[in-house]
Amino acid sequence: MALFGMTFVVQAVKVPTGSMQNTILIGDHLLVNKFIFAPGPILPFLPQREIRRGDIIVFKYPGKFQGDERFRDNPEVDDARPDNTPYKINYVKRVIGLPGDVVEVRDTKVFVNGQPLEEHLITALNSSDSRDTPEDESQAPLLIKDNPAPAGEATYNVYFDPERHSGTRRADGKFLVPEGHYFAMGDNRDNSLDSRFWGYVPRDAIIGRAMFVYWSYDESAPHGDGALGFLLDFFRNTRWGRTGTLVK
Repeated sequence: MALFGMTFVVQAVKVPTGSMQNTILIGDHLLVNKFIFAPGPILPFLPQREIRRGDIIVFKYPGKFQGDERFRDNPEVDDARPDNTPYKINYVKRVIGLPGDVVEVRDTKVFVNGQPLEEHLITALNSSDSRDTPEDESQAPLLIKDNPAPAGEATYNVYFDPERHSGTRRADGKFLVPEGHYFAMGDNRDNSLDSRFWGYVPRDAIIGRAMFVYWSYDESAPHGDGALGFLLDFFRNTRWGRTGTLVK
């Protein structure tokens, strides 16, 4: 039964990057609902449904979309890297565009079919002299600089760093999502290589929907040596407050 569940119903994944911070942190271990998006007909008496805009999905990285030269020839994306092998590496992103949608990115704004997408924009800035920020800033949760009240019907947070936003993590433009594909972006917009850079997510690459954090471990914290150090690290570096939190 456990093997059946892990094969067809749920899957555990570890998050190694900060592209979804602060929604999902580096070192979060997620339980993924594979059954909800299972291929085939959707039966009314089963907990299944179509993929919706705003869903946080786990998928096999499909590699650069070959049907568009801006993705195919993008030097920022290297599919030859061992840690970025197509269909072997799991990604976690948020669905922004559905099949047939026209997604347009203008600065910090996202438009879907000509309408602004309701997102709660938060200014995040990790100060290099903060004691909470490790030497590698990408390994730390984002520090909040400005958090205005959510506008409209915004249901999730999007983080951007004004000092980085004018740099290489800009990919404004229009994107027509092909049938059978989805447009996905990270909530940490200035530290996310996503559909703006490598293209669209095929339906058959999607594993499932992220449900909750079953364990979270701060990998940037100091680590001890030996068996005792390992045991102490487990208790000291586990983010106990995130255990069991829903991903949304």
